[in-house]
Amino acid sequence: MVDVSQIKEHADVVGSDGAHVGTVDHVDKGEIKLTKKDAAAGGLHHFIPVDFVQSVEGNTVRLDRPAEEVKREWSTS
Repeated sequence: MVDVSQIKEHADVVGSDGAHVGTVDHVDKGEIKLTKKDAAAGGLHHFIPVDFVQSVEGNTVRLDRPAEEVKREWSTS
């Protein structure tokens, strides 16, 4: 289990394949809210479960699945 307190605002979020997923806005209620200003966001906030987090390495949050899979599963509400 990853210590979610290590996930910092503006950290880079990448899939298990190393591909960019988004940028952390903040963590709340078991979800990572991604910034809507990120190029990958399309102007919307996206939410991914903290359960997807494999590790936190400095300013990078690495997920346990590839970026494209995360984007198919993220929510906007």
